[in-house]
Amino acid sequence: MACAVCQPAVQARGRNISSTVHLCHTRRIEAAGTSRLRQRSASAQVCRAGVGNDTTLHLFSPCKINLFLRVERRRPDGFHDLASLFQVVSWGDDMEFEPLGSSAGADVLTCNMLDVPTDSSNLAIKALDLFRRKTGSRERYRVGLRKRVPHGAGLGGGSGNAATALWAANQLAGRPAADDDLLAWSGEIGSDISVFFGSGCSYCTGRGEVVQDVRPVPLSTNTPLLLVKPPAGLPTPAVFKRLDLERCSREDPLRLLQGLQGLRRASAALCVNDLQAPAFQLLEELAEIKGRLEGSGAFDAVFMSGSGSTVVGVGSDAVPDSIAAWRQDLFLAPARPVLREEGAWYAAPAPELLRELGVSAVAQPVGGI
Repeated sequence: MACAVCQPAVQARGRNISSTVHLCHTRRIEAAGTSRLRQRSASAQVCRAGVGNDTTLHLFSPCKINLFLRVERRRPDGFHDLASLFQVVSWGDDMEFEPLGSSAGADVLTCNMLDVPTDSSNLAIKALDLFRRKTGSRERYRVGLRKRVPHGAGLGGGSGNAATALWAANQLAGRPAADDDLLAWSGEIGSDISVFFGSGCSYCTGRGEVVQDVRPVPLSTNTPLLLVKPPAGLPTPAVFKRLDLERCSREDPLRLLQGLQGLRRASAALCVNDLQAPAFQLLEELAEIKGRLEGSGAFDAVFMSGSGSTVVGVGSDAVPDSIAAWRQDLFLAPARPVLREEGAWYAAPAPELLRELGVSAVAQPVGGI
């Protein structure tokens, strides 16, 4: 059933979305400067979850998977029009934000991974710079980042960090901007960032600038997932360069969405990724990983997320023997789909779930890293 705010038919690139596919809260990234800021009292807008008495804000920064990804056409500007179903998941990073005052010369970012840049090239710092430009704020921050999401994985870990930083700055400033403002601004620094300002399950089109919340969600929040990635990552530009549009799927993405909503589970026939073929050409071991996961018979569907190099198994979070006995250098992570309540950020996985999965606690203070 559709929620009260769902639209039974939404216009998307000239096509009417079937009334059986329910999309909520269509959000489009507008040109910079078109959104209006909401004036709110800073003292009245203290975030209840994750804010200590010292005004330090502790947040969980999730990643995402693509349940399907269709590349529809190449645009005149050199980018591609995509249609993808994004699902935010419970694997992620920890982030800590402490205001330093307007007199501080710069933001200070520390990270537990030495290969993660901590200068202005980091998307989290870019997000804080973006917030200052849009709001006129001069506040600087100390940011602690404990990474769990690998780089070059197709999981949007950096985009999740940027979205979390943008949301944190807005909270600590007294929420002068609406979530739709943050979504609109985020397109200036990255394509996937806007997804995290949706409900957690979003149908995205264009370059990612049209974000539509999906109801009902195809996967329940207790659906087990397994994320598997080899040591090598894949640069997104390299994957798109190898893409042959003539060999892409001809499936209507709205029919894929409708099918997943009807099944309420993943299906190999519906979890289409047009970037999988070029990614497998660049990194042949991905096909081996996918084949071993499928051969175990434990998963409803196995597919690559984004531009790779993570392969996702849906329906189990147990590592099959065919994977465990094969290689010891794979990134392996259990996860669940997560959703976001309006006005709140994504909650960290419950401690009992973490203990069950053997994962260390998340969303804890990250000082000293």
